[in-house]
Amino acid sequence: MARYETVIGLEVHAQLRTASKIFCSCSTAFGDEPNANVCEVCSGMPGVLPVLNARVVEYAAKMGLAVDCRVNLTSVFARKNYFYPDLPKGYQISQFEQPLCEHGHVDIEVDGRVKRVGITRIHMEEDAGKSIHSSAENASFVDLNRTGVPLIEIVSEPDMRGPEEAVAYLKSLRNILVYLGICDGNMEEGSFRCDANVSLRPFGQEEYGIRAELKNMNSFRHVQKAIEYEVARQTALLEDGESVIQETRLYDASKGTTHSMRGKEEAHDYRYFPDPDLVPVVIAADRLEQWRSELPELPKAKMARFMEGYGLGEADAARLTAERPVADYFEAAVAAWNEPKKLSNWMMGEFLREMNQSGKGATDCRMAPESFARLVRLVEEGTISAKNGKDLFQEMFLNGGDPEELVKAKGLTQISDTTALETVVDGVIAANPKEAEAYRGGKTKLVAFFVGQVMRRTKGQANPAVVNELLAKKLSS
Repeated sequence: MARYETVIGLEVHAQLRTASKIFCSCSTAFGDEPNANVCEVCSGMPGVLPVLNARVVEYAAKMGLAVDCRVNLTSVFARKNYFYPDLPKGYQISQFEQPLCEHGHVDIEVDGRVKRVGITRIHMEEDAGKSIHSSAENASFVDLNRTGVPLIEIVSEPDMRGPEEAVAYLKSLRNILVYLGICDGNMEEGSFRCDANVSLRPFGQEEYGIRAELKNMNSFRHVQKAIEYEVARQTALLEDGESVIQETRLYDASKGTTHSMRGKEEAHDYRYFPDPDLVPVVIAADRLEQWRSELPELPKAKMARFMEGYGLGEADAARLTAERPVADYFEAAVAAWNEPKKLSNWMMGEFLREMNQSGKGATDCRMAPESFARLVRLVEEGTISAKNGKDLFQEMFLNGGDPEELVKAKGLTQISDTTALETVVDGVIAANPKEAEAYRGGKTKLVAFFVGQVMRRTKGQANPAVVNELLAKKLSS
C-alpha cells in the first residue's frame, strides 16, 4: 500500500482570442515571421505607456463567471520583476494582490466519482517573448511576437490527488474556455498550457510536502506522464530517506523524465508592486451583469440537456458535448432530421472516427449537417446499404456533396424489390448445389456465403434484410 499521498495544484495559462495585444495594437497572429508584430510598447522602449485592451477584461471576467468565481469590480495590475532575454522590460505586467477573479471551482469526474477542484484566482497578464537557441550557429535569438499577447492565469487549489484528476481538470477548463470562444485551446501552439506543482505527504498529514514545479508539457498525455514520473521520483527520494528540493523541473517528452531547471521562486523573489503606468481596472456592476447574460450554455449544462432532451446515454452525451463544434454540428443535424439517437450513433461511430483518421475537426468537415442528416436517413430508410452509406460518408466528410445526387450518380440505390431479388437468389442457389445441400444438412452459417454471392451479383445493392428472408425461405424448402 502506498505510504504517500500525491498533492497537485495547476497553474494554467490561456491565451485570449483578441486580435491585438493586451497593451498595444500589435497583432496576436501565430506563426508570423519573428519580430514582425512588435512596437515600441511591447518591446519595452523608454517613455512609452501601455493602454489596456478592454476586450481582455471582458474575456477574463467571463471565464471567472463561468467557473463561479467572484469577479472583483476593482482590480490592479502589478509588475512582476525578473530578468530573462525574452522579457524586454525586465518585468512582466500581471496582477498580484488584487486580481480580477477569486474563489471559484470546477467539478470533474474521474472513475465515476465527482470531485470539486477549487480555483484560487484568475488574473490577467501579458505573455513573454520566445528564446530560440541554435546549436548550428552557436547563438541564441529572441522573437518578441508573443510579448504582450494577452493571457489569463488560472490558479487552482492543491485539490488534485493524481495525474488522472489533473488531466480531467485541464480538459474541463479547456472545454469551458473554448465554449466561451475566448481561447482556441491549442496546446501545441502554446495558447493553452500549464505548470504543475507536485508534492507528496504521508497519508493523514495535513501539512503539504515540498513541491516541484513541472514545465514544458504541451499535451494532456505529457501532463499525465510528467506527473507520474515526478510522483515516482519523489517517492523514491523519500523512501531512501532523502529530501525533495523545491525547484522548477522541465519535462523531456522523448525520455519521459523530468530534469532540474532552476530553484523555485517565491512571490517575494519577484518584488511585486502596483504598476504606476496603469490605473486600477474598474468594472461597472451593470456591465458585469451584461457579460453574465452573454455566457453560452456550458459543457455540463449542454450534456444534461442532450441526455434529457435527446434521450442520449451519458457516455454519448459527454463525448458529443466535449467540443462545442461537434455539439453544434449534431444539433444542426437533429434540426434537419429529428432522429437524435440514430444521428448520435453515426456521430459516435463514423463522424468521430473520420475526425481522428483525417486529423480534421468538425469545423473542417465539408459535409453540411443537413446533408449528414439526409445521408443517415437514406441508410435508415433502406434507400442505400449501410456499407455504401459509410463509403459515401467518408467522401462527403472530406469533399462535401449532395447525398441523393451522389447515390444516383454512383448507382447505389438499394434493391428491395422482392421479385427482382428472388431471381438473383434462385440463381445463386442453383449455382451452388453443394453449399445448399450442406446448409440443409445443418450448416446454417453458410447463409453468409449465399448473402455474399447475392451481394456480388447485385454489386452490393441488394437489401440484406430482404436477401436473408428470401434465402431462409428458399433454402429450407
